[in-house]
Amino acid sequence: MTDEHPRGRRRGVGLRTLLACAAAAFCTLAASLPAAATTGAPSTAPPPRRLALPSPTGPHPVGEVSLHLVDTARPDPWQQGPLHRELMVSVFYPAAHTAGRPQAPYMLPAAAAHFDRVTADDYLQLGLPTGQADWAGVATHVALGAPAAPGRRGRLPVVLYSPGLGEPRTWGTTLVTDLASRGYAVVTVDHTYESPEVQFPDGSLATMVPPGDPDAFIRKSLSVRVADIRFVLDRLRLLDDGHDTDADGQRLPKGLPGALDLSRVGMFGHSMGGSAAALAMDADHRITAGIDMDGNLTYVDGSPMPVARHGLDRPFLLLGKDGETDTGPGWQAFRAHTPGWTRQLTLRDSGHASTTDAEALLPQLHLSPSVQAAALGTLGPVTAVRTSEAYVAAYFDHWLRGGSGRLLEGPSPRYPAMEFVD
Repeated sequence: MTDEHPRGRRRGVGLRTLLACAAAAFCTLAASLPAAATTGAPSTAPPPRRLALPSPTGPHPVGEVSLHLVDTARPDPWQQGPLHRELMVSVFYPAAHTAGRPQAPYMLPAAAAHFDRVTADDYLQLGLPTGQADWAGVATHVALGAPAAPGRRGRLPVVLYSPGLGEPRTWGTTLVTDLASRGYAVVTVDHTYESPEVQFPDGSLATMVPPGDPDAFIRKSLSVRVADIRFVLDRLRLLDDGHDTDADGQRLPKGLPGALDLSRVGMFGHSMGGSAAALAMDADHRITAGIDMDGNLTYVDGSPMPVARHGLDRPFLLLGKDGETDTGPGWQAFRAHTPGWTRQLTLRDSGHASTTDAEALLPQLHLSPSVQAAALGTLGPVTAVRTSEAYVAAYFDHWLRGGSGRLLEGPSPRYPAMEFVD
């Protein structure tokens, strides 16, 4: 049994208000999804379903290591007192081999229990009865601690991933694993106390703070995320130099130190994580290419974020869902003010969650068509996953590896679901 992190707090009264605002301003899952009925008879409930993520498409098997990072130079902005900022991150990378290595868990036990009990319905509003899915047991196709394989040039380009509001860092594992299988080191970040649940190595759990005023919470969250990303980049430099970066002495996989090419860094994120990618690029020129997947570039009060007012001088891709969305004003302003390369794509017939693991996992739970369509749209799951993987990989291949970028030039008959927005 695990305890809640001593500095954590349970969700507050204002969380549903925040998510309702975020549904409009940051395109989180629709607040109108119906809640699932509970039977009150756990003895007759079926066992939780064992779910699986899609196999990655690249030539490499994938390894993963999770790290506990402590920023001793920064008090935690969400907590009172002199507590240092603590993060959990995962590094995914191409593995030399995976024989004898256990499967990396999708979620740790305490985090999985909180996701099932709180996050899935109260935050992501998926309409799932508790106990329906075995979130800790999702098959990941990732080997824990496997030795790293060298990159094409001897070193691996690095890509950072920031999740959406109310999403754990694991909710982007499908795209992250696919990139790693193609020869990238991908680092996923949980933003503690804004993330729904973060389990630390001692078993303690930190949960989201009460949000209070939605606009103030979003502004603070994005500012904290940018600081988190900059700190993680600093630590990756130390890791690559062979220094011990883990607060608990976690040993790094063989071959990972010295394998990172931190002159080639990208970032992408979903929803508010996409907003964070744009703001982090604006703040830190170490990030040379980014993707915003359906995240707004305006605040809750409708005012544009600074990056929307002056744009970016480096390449940035906007990848949105189909149908009605509130990203329009911020994205239009960003494109109008960006002197660098930019494109806007729409995944036809998709929903807000189509670029997260929801696209692969929810169909395995046999939800009602209306509930599934509200989260994912009507595009087939295989098409949605493979199309997103192809364009994310093509983008980073072009800007971090010097690939042709042909897929980014216009519509492709191989991927008819992807629409280019003028």
